[in-house]
Amino acid sequence: MYILGISAFYHDSAACIVKNGEIIAAAQEERFTRKKHDHNFPQKAIEYCLKEAGITANQLDLVAFYDKPFLKFERLLETYLTYAPIGFQSFIKAIPLWIKEKLWMKEMIKDKLGYEGKVIFPEHHESHAASAFYPSPFQKAAIITMDGVGEWTTTSFGFGDRNDIQLLADIKFPHSLGLLYSAFTFYTGFKVNSGEYKVMGLAPYGEPKYKHLIYDHLIDVKEDGSFRMNMEYFNYCQGLTMTNEKFHKLFGGPPRVPETKLTQKEMDLARSLQEVTEEIVLKIGNHVYKETGLKDVCLAGGVALNCVANGRLLREGPFDNIWIQPAAGDAGGALGAALIGWYKYFNNPRTADGKTDQQKGSYLGPQFSDEEIYSFIQSKNLKAKKLNDDDLINTVADLIADEKVIGWFDGRMEFGPRALGARSIIGDARSPKMQATMNIKIKFREGFRPFAPSVLYEKVSEYFEIDKESPYMLLVADVKKERRRKMTEEEEKLWGIDKLNVIRSDIPAITHVDYSARLQTVHKETNPRYHKLIETFEKKTGCAVIINTSFNVRGEPIVCTPEDAYKCFMRTNIDYLVLGNYLLAKEEQTPLQEDIDWRKQFQLD
Repeated sequence: MYILGISAFYHDSAACIVKNGEIIAAAQEERFTRKKHDHNFPQKAIEYCLKEAGITANQLDLVAFYDKPFLKFERLLETYLTYAPIGFQSFIKAIPLWIKEKLWMKEMIKDKLGYEGKVIFPEHHESHAASAFYPSPFQKAAIITMDGVGEWTTTSFGFGDRNDIQLLADIKFPHSLGLLYSAFTFYTGFKVNSGEYKVMGLAPYGEPKYKHLIYDHLIDVKEDGSFRMNMEYFNYCQGLTMTNEKFHKLFGGPPRVPETKLTQKEMDLARSLQEVTEEIVLKIGNHVYKETGLKDVCLAGGVALNCVANGRLLREGPFDNIWIQPAAGDAGGALGAALIGWYKYFNNPRTADGKTDQQKGSYLGPQFSDEEIYSFIQSKNLKAKKLNDDDLINTVADLIADEKVIGWFDGRMEFGPRALGARSIIGDARSPKMQATMNIKIKFREGFRPFAPSVLYEKVSEYFEIDKESPYMLLVADVKKERRRKMTEEEEKLWGIDKLNVIRSDIPAITHVDYSARLQTVHKETNPRYHKLIETFEKKTGCAVIINTSFNVRGEPIVCTPEDAYKCFMRTNIDYLVLGNYLLAKEEQTPLQEDIDWRKQFQLD
C-alpha cells in the first residue's frame, strides 16, 4: 500500500511517500527548483518520491494533504473582517489566490498527479503531531506542537499511544509563540520564516535587557505555559509587516534595515526573546508532563527547531527522553499526513522498540551512483580522481587535519533543514580560524553565525555535557568544562560581537560564545561512511569531532545533485569536493565560465 503526503502553499513545500507504513522517500521542493523555502505545489518532489517508490500516481492508495484549506480560509476571512477596513491591501493580495487555487486543493492534486483516488485532509497540527510521534522510538509518548499558525491552532499538546494520537488542548491564533519569534526576527532586520535561527544564534552575544518589556507589554504567560499576546503591538493580523509603530516605540525605534550593521540592541533583543521562549517551552513541558504522566515527549512545529530551547527542556524539564521531528516545520507536515493515512485512516497497527526511530537518519532524499557521478564529470570534462572507500576516507581525513575545507556529497540527501553528513561542508573543529573562514569565504554570511559539530555518538560525552543522542542536530549542549579555555581578564571584559574571535575551547570552531554547541551525533547504523570518516580523523588526530555545515551558500537551498554541488564548490573557497568516490581539487579545475553574477540568483535569507 502506497500513501503520498503533501505540504504546500505556506513555506517549505514537500512530499513524502510511505509504503506499508515505511517511509520510503521525502524531500522539500526547494531542493529541486533551487528556490529557497519554495512554497509552490511540490511537483518535482512528488515526481522524485514516486520514482523512488517505483510507482506511478495511479498506483497510489491514498493522498494526504497536511492541513484543511477551508478551515484556514475561514481563519483568514474572519481575521480580515475583524480588522476591516485595516488590512485591505493584504486582503486583496491573498484572496484571489485562494479563490483561484487553494480552495480547490483536492481538484488540483488530482489534476496535477493524474490521480483519481481518495484525498484526505488532516488538520495542520495533527500532521505535525503525527510527524513527531509515529516515526519516534516510543510506543507511548507525550506530544507538543508549536509553530506560527496552522488553520487556527498555534500550539497544542496531547499524547500518542501505539497507532493513535489524541490532542488534548491548544492555543489559537493570533496568540502564537512562533509569530512572537517572527515579529522579533522582522524587527531585528532578518527575514521572517527564514532568519529565526539567526536570532537564536545572535542571542548569546546579548543581555536580556528587554525581557521585562516583553512580559509586561507583549505576552501574558500563565504557570501552565498558556499565553495571550497583546495584539496592540503587532501588525500580522491586518498588515504586510509583523510589528507596528507602538512596538517600535516600545523598543526605541524602527526595525533594523536588513544587511545594515548589527548593534548591541539587536543582540540584547535576541537574548531577551530567546529567554522568554525557553521559559515558555519549559512551562509547557512541565504542564504536559503533569497532564499526561508520560516520561517521553515528541516535538514538532517550527518552534521545535529552536534547539537551545530543546536543550533546556531536556536538561531542566521533567522528561527522560525527547524525540524531535528533523523536518519539524511545514515540510514535515507531508510526512505526518502520510503516516496519518497509514495509522489512522487505514487503522494499521504500530509497534516501537523504545530505542530505534523510523526516520532512517532522515536520509530520505535522492542519491546518485558513482556511474551517474562519472557521467556528470565526463559531461563537464572535470579533473577528478576515483578512490576506493578506504583511500578516500584516509585522504579526506588528512585534508581536514591540514585545515582544508571539504564539500562532502555522499548518499541520500537529508530531509529537513539540517545537513547531516550527506550534503555537508566539513572542516577541522580544532582550527581557530575555521569559523571565520567558513562564514565569510565559503558561506558568504554573517560572521557571528555558529557552526555545528558532528561527533561520534560513542564519544559524545567526552566532548559535551550530554549523555543522549542528537542525530538530527536539534539539541544544544555545553562543551565539557575540562575542554574549555580559561579567559584572560581582558577577554572577560569583552562585550557583544567583540566576543566572537576569542578561543574558548580545544574545539574552538564549534564552540559558541556561551560555550554551547548545536551538536549532531553520528551513528554507524544510519551513516556508516560519515561515521568512518570521523573515526579515521580521530585515529589520526585524537579528535572525534569535525565541523558540519550545510552544503550551500547564503540564500541557496542545500545542494541536491552533483551539478549543484560542483557549482557551489566552484563559487566558493571550498578546497576539495567529494562526489561519491570521486575527489576533485579546486586548483585542478577550470574556473566556471559566464558565472560572474551568480549571487544574483539567490535572494538573501
